[in-house]
Amino acid sequence: MTVRMIESGRLRRALLGTTAIAVLTTSLVGTAPTAVAADARSQQWYLDAMKAEEIWKKTTGKGITVAVIDSGVDPDTPSLKGKILKGWDAAEAEGDETDDYTGHGTSIAELIVGSGDNGGLRGLAPDAKVIPYRVSDTELQNDQAVNAFDFEQAIMAAADSDAQIINISWGSEYYSSSIRKAVAYAQQKGKLLFAAAGNDATKGNKDHYPASYSEAIAVAASDRDGSVAEYSQHGKAIDIAAPGTDIPAYCDKNLTKYCLSEGTSISTALASASAALIWSMHPDWTANQVLRVMLDSAARGKGWEPGTVSNYLGHGIVRPNAHVSRGEGKPGDPNINPLTKESTGGAATGGATPSADPSGSAAAPSGAGSSAPSATTSAQAPDGKPTDGTAVAGSTENAASAGEDGGGSTGLVIGIAAAVVVVLAGAGFALARRRRTV
Repeated sequence: MTVRMIESGRLRRALLGTTAIAVLTTSLVGTAPTAVAADARSQQWYLDAMKAEEIWKKTTGKGITVAVIDSGVDPDTPSLKGKILKGWDAAEAEGDETDDYTGHGTSIAELIVGSGDNGGLRGLAPDAKVIPYRVSDTELQNDQAVNAFDFEQAIMAAADSDAQIINISWGSEYYSSSIRKAVAYAQQKGKLLFAAAGNDATKGNKDHYPASYSEAIAVAASDRDGSVAEYSQHGKAIDIAAPGTDIPAYCDKNLTKYCLSEGTSISTALASASAALIWSMHPDWTANQVLRVMLDSAARGKGWEPGTVSNYLGHGIVRPNAHVSRGEGKPGDPNINPLTKESTGGAATGGATPSADPSGSAAAPSGAGSSAPSATTSAQAPDGKPTDGTAVAGSTENAASAGEDGGGSTGLVIGIAAAVVVVLAGAGFALARRRRTV
């Protein structure tokens, strides 16, 4: 996630430039946002564009829990007080899951469930809850002794928890069979696992994991100005997209100010929050039904043939208001995954308390590692672009379509341009264990 500082109503480049927040390593206890907080809140343009106030009249995410697998979540920021449940420090580093060593995990949590108190960020699903699972990035691995199997064990623990949704705004270019098994296990447990597609499109646009595992839901990013984000990785793995550019997040580990940021990390958080809104409205639905409605109600533009999938936006841009306010999207078969078209089983909610094998074993329970077809094996939209080169109608609800109030296929216009800019790629475990936020 790249950051630009918010200062006196103006934007200036942070000293970090395109360096990731994730390179910071010191553990911390965060402090409240200071002078720029009010300005940061005003920068949450996507809430207005997505008609969040209208959505919140019907659903706020209440009753839904999101597992955030990240750098930790500080529960003491004003916007997160009372919203963070007991989690687990899978990294086994200094501190615990409430010690956010970069500020990234706390940003992700606020984007999902933040109350907006004291000028903090307002989450898209403000009455949902978060369970934090802390894992290590490359810098922490270089600085301290950490659990070598923290990532897969965190996913397993989240799968066994009461969380219905798992948010992974991290990634790597390395395939891992043990992490794949953990992701498959989460799917079998009836969870929705959203993973960042990656921000490395200009440096090879390599497959990004866990987003590229077919059992995960790969989330791409869209720009504020209506274009597919230049940095957002693309390809057949992409399942859905969400806004990811010019959005406030904490500047660094000190949690004292927000910066305008960009990355598929943010998009993933907003996709998770969108799922929480829909699931809260239909608590008896399964993960498959929630996902199907998200895909069916996503925004697709002119020239996008029904039944086709874009390499840039997947099935389209998340648009929860289309279902919440207008009933778009049908839940369908509760046991069939709408991406793979295969039976997944699993209930609408997870199990009881988190549990992970403390021995360090990376193995998933029997049957968790079975392979599934690619999530995007259906026909593709031509090059992921509208046939006439025009913009794609996006996820937000700014304009009214014919015969509808509050927007239909219009709103935030998402152009499917192929330009790409690096922000923060993932890096993973494999032998080098390089892993980062995205």
